[in-house]
Amino acid sequence: MAKETADTEDMKSPIAERMLAQDAFSQWLGIEIIDQRPGYCKIGMTIRPEMLNGMGKAHGGITFSFADSCFGFATNAHGRKAVSIEASVNHLRALDAGDCITAETSLDEAMNKLGFHLIEVKRGEELVALFKGVVYRTSQKWQ
Repeated sequence: MAKETADTEDMKSPIAERMLAQDAFSQWLGIEIIDQRPGYCKIGMTIRPEMLNGMGKAHGGITFSFADSCFGFATNAHGRKAVSIEASVNHLRALDAGDCITAETSLDEAMNKLGFHLIEVKRGEELVALFKGVVYRTSQKWQ
Protein backbone atom coordinates (compact mmCIF):
# COMPACT_ATOMS: atom_id res chain seq x y z
CA MET A 1 0.00 0.00 0.00
CA ALA A 2 1.18 3.53 -0.72
CA LYS A 3 2.95 5.44 2.01
CA GLU A 4 1.37 8.76 2.94
CA THR A 5 3.43 11.93 2.58
CA ALA A 6 2.94 15.50 3.71
CA ASP A 7 1.42 16.61 0.40
CA THR A 8 -0.85 13.56 0.11
CA GLU A 9 -4.57 13.96 0.61
CA ASP A 10 -6.85 11.34 2.15
CA MET A 11 -9.16 11.42 -0.84
CA LYS A 12 -9.25 10.33 -4.44
CA SER A 13 -7.14 12.61 -6.61
CA PRO A 14 -8.55 14.02 -9.87
CA ILE A 15 -5.03 14.37 -11.32
CA ALA A 16 -5.03 10.98 -13.09
CA GLU A 17 -8.28 11.81 -14.89
CA ARG A 18 -6.87 15.19 -15.93
CA MET A 19 -3.68 13.57 -17.19
CA LEU A 20 -5.60 10.91 -19.15
CA ALA A 21 -7.81 13.56 -20.76
CA GLN A 22 -4.63 15.20 -22.16
CA ASP A 23 -2.82 11.96 -23.07
CA ALA A 24 -3.67 10.90 -26.64
CA PHE A 25 -1.43 7.82 -26.48
CA SER A 26 -2.99 6.41 -23.31
CA GLN A 27 -6.39 7.11 -24.85
CA TRP A 28 -5.33 5.19 -28.00
CA LEU A 29 -4.31 2.28 -25.78
CA GLY A 30 -7.87 2.29 -24.43
CA ILE A 31 -6.84 2.77 -20.81
CA GLU A 32 -9.59 3.08 -18.23
CA ILE A 33 -8.84 4.23 -14.70
CA ILE A 34 -10.30 1.70 -12.25
CA ASP A 35 -9.04 3.26 -9.01
CA GLN A 36 -6.51 5.89 -8.06
CA ARG A 37 -5.37 8.02 -5.17
CA PRO A 38 -2.05 9.61 -4.24
CA GLY A 39 0.68 7.03 -4.84
CA TYR A 40 -1.74 4.35 -6.05
CA CYS A 41 -3.39 3.55 -9.36
CA LYS A 42 -5.15 0.63 -11.01
CA ILE A 43 -5.97 0.76 -14.71
CA GLY A 44 -7.36 -1.64 -17.29
CA MET A 45 -7.37 -2.16 -21.05
CA THR A 46 -7.92 -4.80 -23.75
CA ILE A 47 -5.23 -5.91 -26.21
CA ARG A 48 -6.37 -5.12 -29.78
CA PRO A 49 -5.15 -6.70 -33.07
CA GLU A 50 -3.24 -3.53 -34.07
CA MET A 51 -1.14 -3.93 -30.90
CA LEU A 52 0.33 -7.28 -32.01
CA ASN A 53 3.88 -7.85 -33.23
CA GLY A 54 5.00 -10.02 -36.17
CA MET A 55 4.60 -13.17 -34.05
CA GLY A 56 0.94 -12.45 -33.30
CA LYS A 57 1.56 -11.50 -29.67
CA ALA A 58 1.22 -8.10 -27.96
CA HIS A 59 4.24 -5.95 -28.73
CA GLY A 60 6.41 -5.47 -25.63
CA GLY A 61 6.07 -1.71 -26.01
CA ILE A 62 2.34 -2.01 -25.36
CA THR A 63 2.84 -3.61 -21.95
CA PHE A 64 5.63 -1.16 -21.12
CA SER A 65 3.51 1.85 -22.12
CA PHE A 66 0.47 0.54 -20.25
CA ALA A 67 2.47 0.12 -17.02
CA ASP A 68 4.20 3.47 -17.60
CA SER A 69 0.82 5.21 -17.71
CA CYS A 70 -0.15 3.60 -14.40
CA PHE A 71 3.19 4.72 -12.98
CA GLY A 72 2.67 8.32 -14.11
CA PHE A 73 -0.89 8.53 -12.82
CA ALA A 74 0.09 7.14 -9.40
CA THR A 75 3.15 9.27 -8.79
CA ASN A 76 1.65 12.54 -10.03
CA ALA A 77 -1.41 12.07 -7.82
CA HIS A 78 0.74 13.09 -4.85
CA GLY A 79 0.14 16.63 -6.11
CA ARG A 80 3.62 17.48 -7.38
CA LYS A 81 4.51 17.12 -11.05
CA ALA A 82 6.78 14.12 -11.44
CA VAL A 83 8.79 12.98 -14.47
CA SER A 84 10.22 9.54 -15.15
CA ILE A 85 14.00 9.26 -14.94
CA GLU A 86 14.32 5.47 -15.19
CA ALA A 87 12.03 2.58 -16.03
CA SER A 88 12.31 -1.08 -16.92
CA VAL A 89 9.98 -4.01 -17.54
CA ASN A 90 10.20 -7.79 -17.27
CA HIS A 91 7.82 -9.59 -19.62
CA LEU A 92 6.78 -12.86 -17.98
CA ARG A 93 4.03 -14.11 -20.31
CA ALA A 94 2.85 -13.29 -23.84
CA LEU A 95 -0.47 -11.55 -24.46
CA ASP A 96 -2.97 -12.12 -27.26
CA ALA A 97 -5.59 -9.95 -28.94
CA GLY A 98 -8.67 -9.88 -26.73
CA ASP A 99 -6.76 -10.28 -23.47
CA CYS A 100 -8.02 -7.92 -20.76
CA ILE A 101 -5.20 -6.71 -18.54
CA THR A 102 -4.79 -4.54 -15.47
CA ALA A 103 -1.82 -2.63 -14.09
CA GLU A 104 -1.62 -1.80 -10.41
CA THR A 105 0.96 -0.20 -8.17
CA SER A 106 2.36 -2.61 -5.63
CA LEU A 107 4.96 -0.30 -4.09
CA ASP A 108 5.15 3.46 -3.67
CA GLU A 109 8.10 5.03 -1.90
CA ALA A 110 7.81 8.79 -2.20
CA MET A 111 10.71 10.82 -0.91
CA ASN A 112 11.27 14.55 -1.20
CA LYS A 113 12.67 14.51 -4.76
CA LEU A 114 12.48 10.86 -5.84
CA GLY A 115 9.67 8.35 -6.09
CA PHE A 116 9.99 4.60 -6.61
CA HIS A 117 7.20 2.39 -7.95
CA LEU A 118 6.62 -1.25 -8.81
CA ILE A 119 3.72 -1.94 -11.16
CA GLU A 120 2.22 -5.41 -11.63
CA VAL A 121 0.54 -6.14 -14.97
CA LYS A 122 -1.95 -9.00 -14.80
CA ARG A 123 -4.32 -10.95 -17.02
CA GLY A 124 -6.96 -11.85 -14.44
CA GLU A 125 -4.94 -13.11 -11.48
CA GLU A 126 -1.98 -14.15 -13.67
CA LEU A 127 1.10 -11.93 -13.46
CA VAL A 128 2.29 -11.13 -17.02
CA ALA A 129 4.81 -8.29 -16.46
CA LEU A 130 6.67 -6.39 -13.74
CA PHE A 131 7.55 -2.72 -14.24
CA LYS A 132 9.93 -0.68 -12.09
CA GLY A 133 10.08 3.09 -12.33
CA VAL A 134 11.86 6.01 -10.70
CA VAL A 135 10.57 9.58 -10.90
CA TYR A 136 11.97 12.97 -10.13
CA ARG A 137 9.38 14.93 -8.14
CA THR A 138 9.54 18.59 -9.16
CA SER A 139 8.54 21.44 -6.89
CA GLN A 140 5.78 22.41 -9.35
CA LYS A 141 2.32 21.56 -8.02
CA TRP A 142 -0.67 20.40 -10.05
CA GLN A 143 -3.24 23.19 -10.11
